[in-house]
Amino acid sequence: MKRIAFNDGWQFRPKQNPFAELGGASTPYSDVRLPHDALIHEQRDPDGDGAVAYFPAGAYQYRRTFTPAADLAGQRIVLEFEGVYRDATVHINGAFAGQRPYGYSGFTIDADRFLRPGEENLIEVESRHGGDSRWYTGAGIYRDVWLHVGPAVHIPVDGVRVSATDIDADGAVVEVDVTVASTSNRRETVDVAVALADAAGTPVARGAVPVTVEANGRSRSRQRLYVRTPQLWSAESPTLYSAAVELSVDGAAIDSASAAFGIRTLQVDPVHGLRVNGEVVKLRGACVHHDNGILGAATFGDAEERRVRLLKEAGFNAIRSSHNPMSVAMLEACDRWGVYVMDETFDMWTSNKMPHDYSLHFTEWWERDVESMVTKDFNHPSVIMYSIGNEIPETGSSAGGLTGRALAEKVRELDPTRYVTNAVNGMLAVMDDIKKLAAQHGQGEGDAAGINTLMAGPGEFMNQIGASALVTEATAESFGVLDVAGMNYLDARYVMDKELFPHRVIVGTETFPTRIDHNWALVTEHAHVIGDFTWTGFDYLGEVGIGRAHHLAENETPTLSAPYPWIAAWCGDLDLIGGRRPASFYREIVFGLRKDPYIAVSRPGNDDKTFYAGPWTWSDSIGSWTWTGHEGVALAVEVYSDADEIELRLDGDVIGAAPAGAANRYKAEFTVAYRPGELTATAIRRGVRAETFSLASAGEATRLVARAEDGPSGELVFIEIAVVDAEGRVNTGADRLVDVRVDGDAILAAVGSGDPAPSDTYDGPEHQTFDGRALAVLRRTGSGAVTVTVSAGDLIAPATVVLEELDRFGAADAS
Repeated sequence: MKRIAFNDGWQFRPKQNPFAELGGASTPYSDVRLPHDALIHEQRDPDGDGAVAYFPAGAYQYRRTFTPAADLAGQRIVLEFEGVYRDATVHINGAFAGQRPYGYSGFTIDADRFLRPGEENLIEVESRHGGDSRWYTGAGIYRDVWLHVGPAVHIPVDGVRVSATDIDADGAVVEVDVTVASTSNRRETVDVAVALADAAGTPVARGAVPVTVEANGRSRSRQRLYVRTPQLWSAESPTLYSAAVELSVDGAAIDSASAAFGIRTLQVDPVHGLRVNGEVVKLRGACVHHDNGILGAATFGDAEERRVRLLKEAGFNAIRSSHNPMSVAMLEACDRWGVYVMDETFDMWTSNKMPHDYSLHFTEWWERDVESMVTKDFNHPSVIMYSIGNEIPETGSSAGGLTGRALAEKVRELDPTRYVTNAVNGMLAVMDDIKKLAAQHGQGEGDAAGINTLMAGPGEFMNQIGASALVTEATAESFGVLDVAGMNYLDARYVMDKELFPHRVIVGTETFPTRIDHNWALVTEHAHVIGDFTWTGFDYLGEVGIGRAHHLAENETPTLSAPYPWIAAWCGDLDLIGGRRPASFYREIVFGLRKDPYIAVSRPGNDDKTFYAGPWTWSDSIGSWTWTGHEGVALAVEVYSDADEIELRLDGDVIGAAPAGAANRYKAEFTVAYRPGELTATAIRRGVRAETFSLASAGEATRLVARAEDGPSGELVFIEIAVVDAEGRVNTGADRLVDVRVDGDAILAAVGSGDPAPSDTYDGPEHQTFDGRALAVLRRTGSGAVTVTVSAGDLIAPATVVLEELDRFGAADAS
């Protein structure tokens, strides 16, 4: 079927009460271009729920008029929605056409039953959210919409599935499974031709077979084609092939479809661990949420590509989509960049975590939602594993064993080529038992029985409970249905399970960032532990402040949630706009991917307070030696390195030397009285001075600089903004309120910073920089030139970026 972008021409408004409208109280629609996050533009409520970043609940209406050509009568017409959050209902010309409760599943609507070709038609979509999530979800039609048009006999949406078997250096068998569907009232026979091509477009294999399909029925064509000397896909060499399929009758083409795919082998066992193409792979993993930071939940291919690229450049080779199916755009980016994917189904099954969450729909919809995820993922070589859930309380019960087995077998039925895991939290699996024990020890009764006390030290407590015989017994069946045991905050089980369950393969599906040195040693030392997925790779909206550094006043008690205006979790290696935080460089060193040291300096000004760090909290530090106004103040300096020792100098004067390396958790610590200058760390290996890293103080901020980065499709342009001195050094202590103005064929999609507690919104032209940096995101509206002017008052010089005309689709030149 021909696929047509269907993102333009929509209108949007908050849901209206039809009775109120009869009385004249009506809110007008406004024009909107999809994908669109309705929630990111709402006013936050300081008294609201920090889990969802203080955004309010709401319901939204979208509509679009559409006049299909008269000659489409009798054609198959399908609407595809990649994601609507949530409880989506679709009406066409006033008739109910379909629904989807789960906000992360793609779904299709058979529209031809309702459309009137040659006339104007009305498509209406409603969605609602609230009380249904533990993080920021966004709302509305936040992913792409497509219109598919084809003949009565056609290849349906996602009707081409490609898999490779019998792979060796000489060749590979590629099976192309094509579904042929018919809305005809008679039996039809068509020819199905398949052509495979390599990354350069060179044909590598062809085949054709006739296929007969019954009236209003479906048939499947499976062709096994042989590709000689295949180029294998891996994280190091992400080579992609393409399959083009054509249906024809008497030599005349009637329909076509295509799919990208990769050729690679997967093996997993407790002796070798995970092998890709026969080579052992350790997963350097990042958990990520689905939002795109300052863009909200709107899923733009260019933004997803940028996230994947930045994570790969920061040392990660794997992403876990937490805790819902990954977008098509991010899967495609992972295919291209070479990033392994663990795609996840649900955050809950039948036991609810929020009052109005997906548990209310699970029993009726889970099979269709699993089918949607696997169908979406099947052709993507990046996907190596499916997770059937995250921290499901039922995993410690026999009922959970039944549900987990049903989910796992459903996934295997749909796709036997990947592995099945489940992100199990041992503490949550036995939470009811913990409550009983706490009550017995006099810590109260009910749901709150001792839990706040126990969670005060969640890192150690999770491990203590997780390593207990109670968890071993309670989770035995849930782990037993899996190919790979996914463990959240259960690194205490990694070694002990090698003895208790010698055939068990383990992956750390979710781990504390502060324990990466400990966890990575376990991963590298034990073959049956195949990787680690930190919480999180990229900072995200909601769960505000779980990674913040607490500076506690006297008698103040730390909490896991931060007050308004906090908007982000602040636990990502990369911040909301993609800036690398100190933890990212530390992790890169632990992974063995960086030899240069890295210097991080704790922010001054909290000497009179007690520092408290939770298990998701890195030190309150940044990579800067610019602290104007704090001259003479003793600053805590951390230097990360795998070297034996670190020597620290300030303007050539030796501050001191301290041990580093694995024995000292890859960290040397110093106290330095601040004065402007250049702080230099030198790695000493076996007594020999080696790599160095320096931080130089910036002078007075004199100007702004702006650098444009085009997204691959040309739809989005990312403008990185910095406050710098005369030498171009970023002044992290000279934040400014920047104003971004756009002239030409583009609109301002968002302006923001990495600040986890901003006072400004993301949808206006002004935003305060954070540590001297900000990001503006433009959305192209045409192919013409664009001028972007960034200013910050009269005392600092503005910056101008000129984007030239698009010379071809998907490309833009920036100067």
